[in-house]
Amino acid sequence: MAASFSEDLDPEFQRAGELRTRALELAEIELHAYEPVLEALRLPRDDPEREARVSATQAEASKSPVEIARVAGEVAELAAELATNGNPNLKGDAIAGALLAEGAAQAASRLVAINLTDGPVVEEAAAYASRARAARERALSG
Repeated sequence: MAASFSEDLDPEFQRAGELRTRALELAEIELHAYEPVLEALRLPRDDPEREARVSATQAEASKSPVEIARVAGEVAELAAELATNGNPNLKGDAIAGALLAEGAAQAASRLVAINLTDGPVVEEAAAYASRARAARERALSG
């Protein structure tokens, strides 16, 4: 909401609408992202392809949460900027946006860590969550 009232002030905040659209797309993708992992886990434990299939499907299932963490991190940063420098009448909305975005980034980052345990993708998702956390702190202190 705060970004929609700030479009005239800074074209950067038009990005918020694009991010909203992308977040909705990702939510739909995420609804079904783990189904192939469950199918792979249902394979008999002695199936020679089971381990590779589980690993591959976990890696694929982690793609949408990584993207969610990225989008949420960007939303949190926009919200922090609005909370600090935007319309003072919309500061509460901007702070709420930063809080919600940080929550989404943290949750998505945790899903990646659970699916993959470690590696560069886990670190990437954690970095997005860290950016969102820093943005939330700026929003609250601004």
